[in-house]
Amino acid sequence: MISIAIINGPNLNLLGEREPLLYGSRNFEDFLKELKGEYKEVLFTYFQSNIEGEIIDELQSIGFNSNGIILNAGGYTHTSVAIADAVKAIKTPVIEVHISNIISRENYRHTSLTGANCIGTIMGLGLLGYKLAIDYFIKSLGKQ
Repeated sequence: MISIAIINGPNLNLLGEREPLLYGSRNFEDFLKELKGEYKEVLFTYFQSNIEGEIIDELQSIGFNSNGIILNAGGYTHTSVAIADAVKAIKTPVIEVHISNIISRENYRHTSLTGANCIGTIMGLGLLGYKLAIDYFIKSLGKQ
């Protein structure tokens, strides 16, 4: 079985309520149930925190024993050298996902500190970005 961890950062606990025109109207818990039903061959773990240090602790905790990590660091994407360093320090490959297209938003969102240490970035495709990252991990792990 493939193990994939999903880590969401600040304010992503408000999906479905927060700015639905930008982030959609689904909450992440319902989406995660859908993922578990669709990807039976994947053991998912899910973690969300608004606290930078907790995200770092989670990356360090799972970053040596998962097959893949999907990270949406939210606003920390643009500000957290510490989360970027944690991604760099672990062995598990990380894909950065953003629900919105951060390049089309405010200038300060155009820079991703975390993305430089990830194997790829998916942005602007809504929750579909998470599925694309899962599909990538499944296909790439099948080639090993």
